Amino acid sequence: MAKPTSRRTFARLLLWVILLIGIPLSLLAFSWLLTLPDVSALATKNPGPTALMEHRQEISRAEHRPVSRQWTWVPLTRISPHLQHAVIAAEDASFFIHEGFDWEGIKDAAMHNLEAGELKRGGSTITQQLAKNLYLSSERSMLRKAREALITRSLEHHLTKERILELYLNVAEWGNGVYGAEAAARHHFGKSAQELTPDEAAWLAAILPSPRRYDPLRKTTSLTKRHLRIARSMNKIPTISSGR
Repeated sequence: MAKPTSRRTFARLLLWVILLIGIPLSLLAFSWLLTLPDVSALATKNPGPTALMEHRQEISRAEHRPVSRQWTWVPLTRISPHLQHAVIAAEDASFFIHEGFDWEGIKDAAMHNLEAGELKRGGSTITQQLAKNLYLSSERSMLRKAREALITRSLEHHLTKERILELYLNVAEWGNGVYGAEAAARHHFGKSAQELTPDEAAWLAAILPSPRRYDPLRKTTSLTKRHLRIARSMNKIPTISSGR
């Protein structure tokens, strides 16, 4: 049977361990939360250059390559409904149903990665991708994923689905130095985002997973298959109404 003094000694040691480890961790977590971006302003104000844009430019400078950026902001009403439907069909079919996280998509991605033996799918929603593009680095770590989750939840809390989609379509990467639907439409098809046909919209949505690798004018076998899947799914997406 343990002596009372031994129990008290153990309790004091446990208390010191909790104080020495728990308090610094709590302070670190608190300061970390304080550094999270305030996304509420995005309800009425468009963002400046995103973290992804800045990262791409840093790489270009480091490699002594020309730094270029094609980016023109347009409201959702000036982006073809065909492109809106195509992007949702391609990237996040449950966009209007979930609250930032598609748990079924995450489960399916995890099963696919397990079978493939590598991280090939992420299961990220449009809101998660927006959080990453706006504020985060491209590193893969649990800390970055945790920040992404908190920012995603905040975006869903402060913004409408239409505004989240408008932001995403205006900052998504669509080629080397090409950002947003308007620049993408003009770069790839020589027309405005408002004028895109259903077929052109499906091609633009098809290149989103690897926008610097694929080109809708160079139709590889894998890109063509993805385009066909998107084209078949577009009509299942509900019409997006916006008062803008």
